[in-house]
Amino acid sequence: MEPLRVGFFTEIYRPVVNGVVASVEALAGGLRGRGHEVYCFAPHMPGAADDDGLVFRMPSLPLPTRTAYRLTLPLVSRANLNGIIKRLTIVHVHSPFVTGWMGLRYARRYGMPIVYTYHTQLEAYAHYVPFEANATRFAASQLTRAFANQADAVVVPTPAMAARLRELGVRARIEIVPSGIDVARFAAGRRDEALRARLGVGAGERMVLYVGRLAKEKNVELLLHALAAANDQSLKLVVAGDGPHRAELERVARESGVSAATRFLGAVVRDALPDLYASADAFAMPSTTETQGLVLAEALAAGAFVIAADAPQNRDVLGNAGVIVPPAPQAFAAALAAIPLGGGLALTEARRTAESFSIERQIDRMQALYASLGRPARIA
Repeated sequence: MEPLRVGFFTEIYRPVVNGVVASVEALAGGLRGRGHEVYCFAPHMPGAADDDGLVFRMPSLPLPTRTAYRLTLPLVSRANLNGIIKRLTIVHVHSPFVTGWMGLRYARRYGMPIVYTYHTQLEAYAHYVPFEANATRFAASQLTRAFANQADAVVVPTPAMAARLRELGVRARIEIVPSGIDVARFAAGRRDEALRARLGVGAGERMVLYVGRLAKEKNVELLLHALAAANDQSLKLVVAGDGPHRAELERVARESGVSAATRFLGAVVRDALPDLYASADAFAMPSTTETQGLVLAEALAAGAFVIAADAPQNRDVLGNAGVIVPPAPQAFAAALAAIPLGGGLALTEARRTAESFSIERQIDRMQALYASLGRPARIA
């Protein structure tokens, strides 16, 4: 297809490390690899150092909550407006907040199609807002519906999320395009006994791995309670990631009596993840709030044995390539106790499933979606 000039508008970007940032970066890189120009408009983040001419930072202010997200001030220079934004062929927004409405405004003003990727179930994040939880969840649902219905197409990563948006009253076109990963990169991971030993996993012991942000909505407490309920000295839990909930999780580990069996690694560089996944006897996903969960696809690509909390989107991702259990301590404890040393799922099954989440397939589908969209009428 003809090269496109695509404008990404996102509420969060590097140096923050989370699923949205990983998804946006992977998609941008994949599109550029096919010859398209991709420009990213994002808020200024502390520690950001983008100087490649492809990322444009807008002023931002800190939010009054414990979050890496910031309040974006939708200001762009005249040079960027005339030289970049007006020359775009498509606008792709990754947030229903300030940057999303900003992208929508430019798309409608200059007659460009607009695509919205639904990355986050906002209702699951009500605890970050200092208002009554039910009212916040209702407002989040209303925002999602109102914004999605403005788009020419809404991208969701799983069928479960398509169904969820229809439940919320979204009438716009919905396309299922799983977020992609570099399958070959994670498939190159190898089981490393020296790495296991450094993590405190001895011979004959079984390593359970969690990878992700440490936040309340991720439900990592479930793994700590399950580890305590299993009461199996051969089980070791390795937690890779950091976030605002870490101190609370460390407290839960102490009070549950599993501190000695739990290792908090903090943030782990992405280059270290393939071997980490491959060195685990099981990868555990306790969250039911993801829209897809990139870590599930990464773990499968590395050939990991996966145990996940029962949620429609987790079922969509895993298919038959993992064990689904109710999100309750006793159910997870039974699953942990049954983990065989070295995992128990054929590598070919896990990696075959992971192939459906390759970045190549994502780019094929996204290009087809972009190509299918006409140019809306320009408005004043």
